[in-house]
Amino acid sequence: MAASGWGVGVIVIDPANQNGPSEQIRAQIAALIYSGALAEDTKLPTVRQLAGDLRVATGTVARAYKELEAAGMVRTGRANGTKVNAGQTLESPLLAEVRDLTLDAQRAGLGLEELQKMVEAAWNSSISQ
Repeated sequence: MAASGWGVGVIVIDPANQNGPSEQIRAQIAALIYSGALAEDTKLPTVRQLAGDLRVATGTVARAYKELEAAGMVRTGRANGTKVNAGQTLESPLLAEVRDLTLDAQRAGLGLEELQKMVEAAWNSSISQ
């Protein structure tokens, strides 16, 4: 498992994850942006730097950054690098509850996939009610 941290969070590539490295990078950066850990105008590492840290091809990181840019979460400027766009943080009381749920799950020794399955089961059972 390769990891990279740049002061605000850690990006981890899990080879056992069914999602490819590019999607793992995109999803983790998006989560950091949504949570506010990456604030407006925060500069992301260069493609080359993050690729080296994670031991993946530069194209893998570039693809993740392109998808984040297409979603409007970041902007890329030739001289300024890639920065987080304004208005991307999810401001919601629900986010605090999700953080609490995440911490409780981690304390209980649950992995992300187990927690996701539990949330999916709860979601599906609430739809049928």
